[in-house]
Parts: sequence; structure tokens; C-alpha cells
Amino acid sequence: MTTQQPLTYDAFVALAAADPAVVGLVLKGSRAHEGMATRHSDHDLYVVLADDAATGLTRFAGHRSAELDLVVVSLTDFRAAGMPGFERYALARARVVLDRLDGEITRILAAKAHLTADEAARDAATRLDAYVNSVYRSLKNDRDGQTLAARLDAADSVGHLLDLLFTLDRRPRPYNKYLAWELARLPLPGWDTGTLLDTVGRVTAIGEVTVQRELFARVESAARRAGHGEVLDAWGLDLELMRP
Repeated sequence: MTTQQPLTYDAFVALAAADPAVVGLVLKGSRAHEGMATRHSDHDLYVVLADDAATGLTRFAGHRSAELDLVVVSLTDFRAAGMPGFERYALARARVVLDRLDGEITRILAAKAHLTADEAARDAATRLDAYVNSVYRSLKNDRDGQTLAARLDAADSVGHLLDLLFTLDRRPRPYNKYLAWELARLPLPGWDTGTLLDTVGRVTAIGEVTVQRELFARVESAARRAGHGEVLDAWGLDLELMRP
């Protein structure tokens, strides 16, 4: 494991599996998404240690190479990782390599993959309002001849839209790289995957006004069914600019 012999994924897994302080190994990223790895993909590995365990493996914390990236954490910190945070989706779709806790590592990952009802209700309202705000700004800028601003706001609206739709389904939004992968395996209820991807692509590319309004109408209907009409109604007459 010198500079002449870089640390490989297989070598590190063997080393970690032999250390009783390690209670779990979790692989995330492209290597955990079937069919997504390329020759450029490294191995992103969480090394989960028993709380207060003493081990020499901590020397590998933050290790990064073309082959292997390591995150070394305690079990307590692993439970909290991504809750909330950007890392949540990565862990929600991660693959368990080692679980010495009778399935507890697997259960921790499963909990990250599903938002609670309270989380979903709270976050959906915030994300809906952000989506409406971006659509409104885009259409207002288009009306006023501000083409670049309109397109930028339209692109912003897509991020908020995806945040909202996945929140309504009580799961973390995938990273853009994995959006099509995720939807091919777990479509959003009530949305045709091909149509949705085509629509967000058109909105992101050129901010088509007609497409934005048609999309907004669908989102408004879905949001009201989910009990978020109050967020929409707060926009008052401004809703008319966004409707078909």
C-alpha cells in the first residue's frame, strides 16, 4: 500500500472486514447503481465503526484516489448522515458490502430512502412555493422581453419541481445523473416517465412558455390533491399568469 502500490477497493475491503471495529461497509455512487459505472468510476465507500472503537483504520479517513474514496464514520454519525442533507439520496441507493449488526446497517439505509409523513408535508410546502416562485418569475420575464432571465428562471424551476415531486412521493430526489435511472425503476405516481423527462428537458433548454404553463397545471392539481392548496392560494391572482 505504498505509492507504488495504491490502495485498491478489494484490498481495503479485505482489510476492513478483518477489523472487528468495523460494523459496516457501504458502497455508494455509480458502483451502487446497476449499469451506471464506467471505466472512470471510482469506489465510494463508507466505513462504519462501532461507537468509541479504537482502530488504525481511521488513518484512511478522507482517502481519495482514482480507485477509491473513503468516508470513515462512527455508527452514530452514519445514522445521521444525510438526515437531512445532500448525501441522503446517495445513501438511500447505496449497497451494503458488510453488515455485522444483524441487518441494522441495511435498516439505517432503508430509513434514509423514505421521508416521514411530517418531513414530506413540511418540505413539500416549501418546495412547492419555490417552484411557483421560479415559474412566476420566468413567465413574467418572458412577458417583459427578458429572454435570458426567463430561461434561467425556467431552469431553476425544474430543480424545485423535482424536489417537490419526489418529496410528494416521500423519497429523496436523485442526483441529476441518476434521475432517468431512478425513474426507470421507480416511476413517480401519476407521471409518465418519458413525458416528464422530455418536458423538463424542454423547459431547461429553452423555457417554452406553453410547456411551462401546461406543466404548472399538472403540478397545481397534484399539489392540491396532496393538501397544499393553501400554498398556491397565497399567490392570489398571480396564479393566472402561470395557468394555461
